[in-house]
Amino acid sequence: MTWSYNLVTFNTVRWKNFLSTGNNFTEIQLDQNPSTLVVGENGAGKSTILDALCFVLFNKPFRQISKSQLLNSINQREAEVEVEFTTQNKKIKIIRGIKPNKFEIYVDDVMINQNANAKDYQKHLEQQILKFNYRSFTQVVILGSSTFVPFMQLNSKNRREVVEDILDIKIFSLMNLVLKTKVREINTNITDTNYTKDLTQSKIEMQEKYIEDSKNNRDTILAEKTNLISANEEEIHANQKKETELQKSTDTFLEAMKGEDVVISKRDKLKDVQFSLKDKHSRESALIKFFEENNECPTCEQHIDETFKSEKIKQNQTSVAKLTEGLSKMSEEMNKVEEKVKDFKNLAKTIQKNQVEMQKYRSAITQLEKFNSTLEAEIKQIVDKEVAEEDIKKLARLQEKLDSYESSAQKLKEELFYYDVARNLLQDTGIKTKIIKQYLPIMNKLINAYLQSMEFYVNFNLDENFTETIKSRYRDAFNYASFSEGEKMRIDLALLFTWRAIAKMKNSTNTNLLILDEIFDSSLDGQGTDEFLKILGTLENENVFIISHKQDQLVDKFSNVIKFEKFRNFSHIKV
Repeated sequence: MTWSYNLVTFNTVRWKNFLSTGNNFTEIQLDQNPSTLVVGENGAGKSTILDALCFVLFNKPFRQISKSQLLNSINQREAEVEVEFTTQNKKIKIIRGIKPNKFEIYVDDVMINQNANAKDYQKHLEQQILKFNYRSFTQVVILGSSTFVPFMQLNSKNRREVVEDILDIKIFSLMNLVLKTKVREINTNITDTNYTKDLTQSKIEMQEKYIEDSKNNRDTILAEKTNLISANEEEIHANQKKETELQKSTDTFLEAMKGEDVVISKRDKLKDVQFSLKDKHSRESALIKFFEENNECPTCEQHIDETFKSEKIKQNQTSVAKLTEGLSKMSEEMNKVEEKVKDFKNLAKTIQKNQVEMQKYRSAITQLEKFNSTLEAEIKQIVDKEVAEEDIKKLARLQEKLDSYESSAQKLKEELFYYDVARNLLQDTGIKTKIIKQYLPIMNKLINAYLQSMEFYVNFNLDENFTETIKSRYRDAFNYASFSEGEKMRIDLALLFTWRAIAKMKNSTNTNLLILDEIFDSSLDGQGTDEFLKILGTLENENVFIISHKQDQLVDKFSNVIKFEKFRNFSHIKV
């Protein structure tokens, strides 16, 4: 879906469970009245409209509030903001929520496919539908909050970015970024091509040397390769001998290992007998202890005869003595068997070690045999042809590749030259500066016109670096920081109206909406307020919202009044 620039007419914004608002939607009509005064006590929720609009459009509030803090602290779920607007004769609806997270865009009541990730979905909203971003929106649509940084308090770089957005020349920066990436790619390709070219040149030199050496050192090469084969064969025979010796030793050890199962079986049986003897020894010892410590049967509580006790103790002691002797002999036998088991384990380790060593010798023999096969093939090639035809062909192929790489490198250098020229044009000192210079006189004229309409008689001038020069009627030079808060506010307002006028000329950030947050409450005096209201009266097709504490002084100067109040910790509009 493609869009062209056009007026964005905001219709409604509504929110629930957002900041101090409860579970019922708070809704504000944005396009019904030319001027609306928004009033209420501190904390009543007047400025929520700023955060709601910025959140639903750009996923971040106007004020410095974390996303988790936007969720109503009492209900703690289902925060949702909706905004409706029209542009290009299309009805747009955006819904954004927290717990659960939600981000939906509807065009003429049909939701745009959400297959793209949230970042790309947001980019589509800003670039293809709104045609403006957070920065330009907050410079052209909103002014006056304590957390907002006016244009004159931005650094030179950010001032330039705002003006580029308003003049709709940000595309040149994007183009420059694309070109920068392309230049980086070309430089990488040039480096890779030069490396490959140098490598191919080295291969050509090596191939030429090989051919020359083949002509001049044929016999020497043959002798070296033949001697190397002989040396390899000797090493093969030595490795085979070592492998055979290890195999004989291993076979002997394997033969000795045949009795392992019998010994292990015997050990297991001895363990079973030993366990049985220990168990019987324990039971007989327990009976001795019982008759020695008890005169009555604990079960029937009858007296145990002393003669009976004595006989039983004597019998059990005799049995324990025999069992002790048997356990001692059993332990001696177990030690002998365990020694044999240990010997078998040592044999197994030796066999494993031998097998590893034999595998090393086999691998070495295989590699040497492969090497000898290669050497024999090379000797045959040398014997068959003084200079192999394939070597000549290989040299020719390498030369063709070198010619191709040199041609590619030249084309890449030419391409890089043209891209560099384009980049120079797209840099801040190029096309963008030329366009900005064309609009600077119009900007300065509008700024001064708005300042004079608020009876602030100074000569305000922005240069191409967006550094201000301010002179009084007596030619005294000032800067923005030199003025009072009320005078600064007049300058901020003049800039705001100028940017809106330029945006309408360029059809960039073009919207019906203007929101001014508490500008009357501290910075503007009575005269400044009256002059400002006169400016508002000249605006056409605008819907202005003024957030203020001064209800009594201002209520009769606006076509509509919205009053916020808190009831039971929830903010709502008082009917």
